[in-house]
Amino acid sequence: MPILAFDTSAAHCAAALLLPAPSDSDRVINRLEPMEKGQAERLIPLLEELLAEGGIGWSDLKAIAVGTGPGNFTGVRISVAAARGLALGLGIPAVGVTRLEALAYGLPRPVVVAEDAKRGQVYVQMFTAEGPGPAHLADRVVPACAATGSAAGENALPSAMPLVEAIARIGAERVLTPQPRPAPFYLRGADAAPPSDPPPVILP
Repeated sequence: MPILAFDTSAAHCAAALLLPAPSDSDRVINRLEPMEKGQAERLIPLLEELLAEGGIGWSDLKAIAVGTGPGNFTGVRISVAAARGLALGLGIPAVGVTRLEALAYGLPRPVVVAEDAKRGQVYVQMFTAEGPGPAHLADRVVPACAATGSAAGENALPSAMPLVEAIARIGAERVLTPQPRPAPFYLRGADAAPPSDPPPVILP
């Protein structure tokens, strides 16, 4: 089934299109555009370019997969809102995938994912053969096993594949069972002060 995945949780706009192939291995088209801002304006045109390169249209998609963070507060919201809107408009499921589980995907277990969370902190999560442990913020990480991620140190394992491709592949596995709607995965609150006006009501 064709699955479109995207992520704007960091200083980039990334997308992947997972296409079925006659052989055992699927065809994957990846795009990664580094950018500090402008993801909201660039995301949909990037997705359209990816679909055109894959020779399919929006109506051919069977699912959406989206990176839910942790990461840039605004960037995460951009992707999650786009995924939910596209899923609603196309009548297809959307699957949320965290950055930490995407980084661990395809690596031998056990493995610790350690990602720079800025302000001298690290996002940490352990993945074993039995499943993932809780994700949390830490001041530093001293892994007792193999580690990966931007804060894993000099001996960090390289990722098995691009982040957004891992998001697509995890999404392809999860879409076979009912999934909750994607939601931002935050381990820390936003830096910005909340507005004084009451927030809008978000429908369930």
